[in-house]
Amino acid sequence: MPERRERETPAQRRRLRDPAARLIRYLESKNGILLLTTSTRFEGHPWDVPKTTQLALRIRDHLRKKRKRVTVIDVAKLRIHTCEGNISAKRGNDCGVLAAKLPDRAKNPTGQHRCWASINNPDDQLYKISRELFRSRIVVFFVSVRWGQANSVYQRLFERLSWIENRSSSLGEAPIRQLRKLEAGIVVFGHNWNDEAVLETQKQNFKWFGWRTPAALSFCWQYTKDEEEESLKSYLDAARKFAATLKTVLPR
Repeated sequence: MPERRERETPAQRRRLRDPAARLIRYLESKNGILLLTTSTRFEGHPWDVPKTTQLALRIRDHLRKKRKRVTVIDVAKLRIHTCEGNISAKRGNDCGVLAAKLPDRAKNPTGQHRCWASINNPDDQLYKISRELFRSRIVVFFVSVRWGQANSVYQRLFERLSWIENRSSSLGEAPIRQLRKLEAGIVVFGHNWNDEAVLETQKQNFKWFGWRTPAALSFCWQYTKDEEEESLKSYLDAARKFAATLKTVLPR
């Protein structure tokens, strides 16, 4: 007999549909939008796209039809070296100092990118994100939760952006001019544990960076609140329910 599938209730659909629709409506009224995806799959399976990435790409296509300037960057495909921890080094806090300015006009046209790891690693590609970030008005991170935390790609990226916050909080400089009005949000998807905590933690980080955090730009969707639910069926069901809901939010 075919396996019986549990029908999704209207309330369950709304947990994803309503906040996603609210995010899209908000972005429709803006321009200069940067969407950063961070979840991963095997490159040999191009048909298997992470749920958060599917949403980001669908939003991009929708906004471009409305002639909005929107960019999607798949962070996992960039070479971003590990943060060197210069904030708490033995010599003291040396993160984001003027001497750490990336000396390359093509990579750092504003002169605002200051990160020692970008200088110490010639193949580092963090500049591809900072260069786009400095010309954007809105940034939204799309993040999967793994073991109760934001995935490692997102964490590596955010640690490497520490110089943005450190320049103001510790070095006492004025906020970076290009980011003074930046609005930031995060879309968090996970299966069974800790999504809300991840969401609130990262929104607080954005505030410490000096970024505005409109409520419409952030939300989380967790398949189940049962942290012990690890059945194979539940993972297949999560993908199916997400796909069905996405069609109602942004039909092709």
